[in-house]
Amino acid sequence: MILMVTSLIGLITGASVANSSSMDQFYAVEIQAGDTIWAVAEEYKPANADVRQVVYDICEANDMDASELQAGQMILVPVY
Repeated sequence: MILMVTSLIGLITGASVANSSSMDQFYAVEIQAGDTIWAVAEEYKPANADVRQVVYDICEANDMDASELQAGQMILVPVY
């Protein structure tokens, strides 16, 4: 019975951690002339991350398409 309760608590705790947003913190990045969303994503992604996922995350965080970058624009880049 104790093992079952402990397992259940572990599952619940694990589920709540898995459901928490991984994008709670952001870098504020000013876009320079010639920057692309792909270059920004490549610069800020973790070593083992897929750059396509980082591009998607940046677009979601800023409610934008990848083609909408302009020099001088400030965007949010997730901290992983």
